[in-house]
Amino acid sequence: MDGTDEKPLATPPTAGPEQPAAEHVAPSPSATHSLRNEVRVWTRDLLIAIGLALVIIVFLYQPVKVEGTSMAPLLSDQERIFINKFVYRFEPISRGDVVVFWYPLDRSKSFIKRVIGLPAETVEIRQGTLLVNGVSTPEPYVPPQYEDLSDFGPVRVPADNYFVMGDHRISSNDSRVFGPVASRFIYGRAVFAYWPVDHFGSLSVPVTEANSK
Repeated sequence: MDGTDEKPLATPPTAGPEQPAAEHVAPSPSATHSLRNEVRVWTRDLLIAIGLALVIIVFLYQPVKVEGTSMAPLLSDQERIFINKFVYRFEPISRGDVVVFWYPLDRSKSFIKRVIGLPAETVEIRQGTLLVNGVSTPEPYVPPQYEDLSDFGPVRVPADNYFVMGDHRISSNDSRVFGPVASRFIYGRAVFAYWPVDHFGSLSVPVTEANSK
């Protein structure tokens, strides 16, 4: 013995069998329940939104198809538009409005025209120029090539009636033929075109811009 105080080296612990690594961690039941609730809420909100859209379209707006060219160039044949069916419950019919109404001579048909004369006004046309109560009224929505240069009137619009005409004057069956339209026959105002796509947009524009479509 040399007197050196040596201590034996510690023996490392024997390793147990190797454990395989987990491939995935299963979500907890609470996380799964939360995801299902979120999906349920999104589905409910989507169904409510669709339901409200359908209610608005069915009860407030109505899609219609234009037949004929009497409202060219604003509206073309076979164009699809929306009309507002309730607007005149809250505001009066105004000059320049493009309205849809039951044809006075056959109430199974609907016509679409522009309001030219209001109740109690006198409407007259002289060589294509519109006179309302004897005063010349500009009509920028009627292109020169669509003007009717013949004379008409004068006629006085009865109370609660409206004088309507198509913008395509030489190709329009309107109040010059069937007379003023009673307000009870007017059931909507054209507000939006959705087909064809190149006409997509609002129809509720100032009449000075109408001929730009």
